[in-house]
Amino acid sequence: MMEIDKKSKVPALTRAIDILNFVAENGHCSVTDIASNLSLPKSSLYLMIDELRNLRLLAQSEDGSLRLGLKLMELGSRSVEQLDLRRIAKDYLTQLMLETGLVCHLGILDDNDPIYLLKIDSKSTIQVRSWEGKRLSLYSSALGKCLLAWTNVERQKALISAIEFKVVTPYTLTSEEALMNELALIRQRGWSFDNQEDLLNIQCISAPIFDSSNKMIAAISAVGTTLQVNENNLQMLAERVMHAAELISKELGHSHK
Repeated sequence: MMEIDKKSKVPALTRAIDILNFVAENGHCSVTDIASNLSLPKSSLYLMIDELRNLRLLAQSEDGSLRLGLKLMELGSRSVEQLDLRRIAKDYLTQLMLETGLVCHLGILDDNDPIYLLKIDSKSTIQVRSWEGKRLSLYSSALGKCLLAWTNVERQKALISAIEFKVVTPYTLTSEEALMNELALIRQRGWSFDNQEDLLNIQCISAPIFDSSNKMIAAISAVGTTLQVNENNLQMLAERVMHAAELISKELGHSHK
């Protein structure tokens, strides 16, 4: 159940965002679903939903259920387009994809979750399902662990304390201690690895991107099946991913020392 932030200076706006988040997470839903889960009175909820529909932030399907409106897609597309990071990374990720044959991603921490900003599909007949906007695990994805490893200590502790460790595969990390040990290894070698921790038969390598102030702002990753990524080529692939990350960082003004 979602909770309204009672300390918000603009409670109506907070409620509207909560409604949009609920619809985004649950797909087509009714006003009753929203009212019961967000603990909102139907009288004010109807007014808010009408206004969200007028703004094209929500849309109503033929069966009466609510879904996200196309205005959100427009805003999202413009937001992503305005990110210089995405524009700069695209050519380097395309080159990395051509060198490795793997699907390549650019991702950032969005609040508490890693999220893909950019995906470059490989030309291989073997494809890995992912998409721009996909949210990832902090502790079982290579990109999530990479972002976490170079996050400042205070925020890192807060993020880790909020993790609910769930066993997804036999290889998934299951404790804070195991994750901390993994993060230390990642910092030492310069790249992270998802060893079938999020999905069986899928492995991924990730490396951090830094800006001109030496702050980690993003990470890139290359992902493939265990036929494409294995102990025979892991080190070579890791070096190529790190090199691509270094080139993007340099473009952003980072001076590697």
